[in-house]
Amino acid sequence: MEKKYILTEQVAEMKLRRMAFEIIENNREEKILFLAGIMDNGMVLARQIKTFLENNSTIQVKLMEIKLDKKNPLVCEIIDAPIIKDQVVVVMDDVINSGKTFLYALLPLLKEMPRKIQTLTLVERSYKTFPVHADYVGISLSTTLQDHIYVEVLGDTVIGAYLE
Repeated sequence: MEKKYILTEQVAEMKLRRMAFEIIENNREEKILFLAGIMDNGMVLARQIKTFLENNSTIQVKLMEIKLDKKNPLVCEIIDAPIIKDQVVVVMDDVINSGKTFLYALLPLLKEMPRKIQTLTLVERSYKTFPVHADYVGISLSTTLQDHIYVEVLGDTVIGAYLE
């Protein structure tokens, strides 16, 4: 079966760069910003966004990883958790399907009482079953419930996204 690409590496990079500039614009008063990638592909996005932010702003950027068991989402933790009380955190994942992963990823963050939480996704689907809104969206798609979106990464680079 041939892959139906919705994003190429170049387009994904352009969308990540645009979202990084939106983050700068919406957080221009901040001295420090925490980027929380949801394990695996969310961390790839966080590292790419971090590079863009560091190259285009004076905001100090810190990374953290949210580890989540998708079969048992209440088992969720922040790896090497920094102190984020009264700080701004941007939670990132590659795709929002139902919104469930994002919602559960917020649980360990809320316990730390950040001042503000923002959300970022490269691909947002229009069929969500949980009330999750992404503040920063690369591309929004109307798909059927049977469609699945895959984001391909190589190292710390998004190399494409396709629909199956």
